[in-house]
Amino acid sequence: MVCSLLLVPTAVLAYADLLPDSLDLLGIDLSDSPDLPHVARQIAIGAPLKIVAFGSSSTEGIGASSPANSYPSRLQVDLRKKLQGLDVSVVNRGIGGEHVDDMLKRLDRDVIAAEPQLVIWQTGSNDPLRGVSIEHFREATASAIRRIREAGIDVVLMEPQWCPKLDSTPGSSRFRDAVRSIGDELDVPVIRRADLMHGWVREGKLTAKQLFASDGLHMADGGYALLAQAAAESILHDAGPVQTAEAVAE
Repeated sequence: MVCSLLLVPTAVLAYADLLPDSLDLLGIDLSDSPDLPHVARQIAIGAPLKIVAFGSSSTEGIGASSPANSYPSRLQVDLRKKLQGLDVSVVNRGIGGEHVDDMLKRLDRDVIAAEPQLVIWQTGSNDPLRGVSIEHFREATASAIRRIREAGIDVVLMEPQWCPKLDSTPGSSRFRDAVRSIGDELDVPVIRRADLMHGWVREGKLTAKQLFASDGLHMADGGYALLAQAAAESILHDAGPVQTAEAVAE
């Protein structure tokens, strides 16, 4: 067992909101800058971590047996287990059926006004179904990411799901590829959901029937649980090696 410990004085935790954004001033070596610096800072000082899950039906939890089995709810449970002692909250801001313009109309209200340290933006699923041009999708998504970052919030993108309905929609793969290329261009981590889903079936974690809800479009409980696990691992990886005193990596 290898322990990575950061002992933070009680006085520092009491005044966490007054601390500088730069972890260098706390004596923490981040020579390899994390992709999620605001998340890394909260973990390092033991301060509450707030995440907004932003997106459409996959975020809302359509296909799950209950709201508790949506991926944002499961992500909150997983992160609290992995970051023992840290106050982690994941706020679900998913609304089914929305494309990029619908989500941008509520960006200020549902994301920026909530003042999280991280937003996970699941996008690109409904746009090909509703005739959004790939050029507009790319421009609008990149512009919104810049706005979120200017507000001092880290961003992770989540690409569209793999499912028969999307596979049969002309041009749908272009939106998945656009999410990936936007991530590369703006140095934003991307949760490659389509690849993950193929891998779960290939590795025998779920059958295709178990993965999908009865509508064949959304995931069922087992898929959402695996997605939450993958999202938690991605967040902690991209936040870097800094951990709280309570967090122990095996």
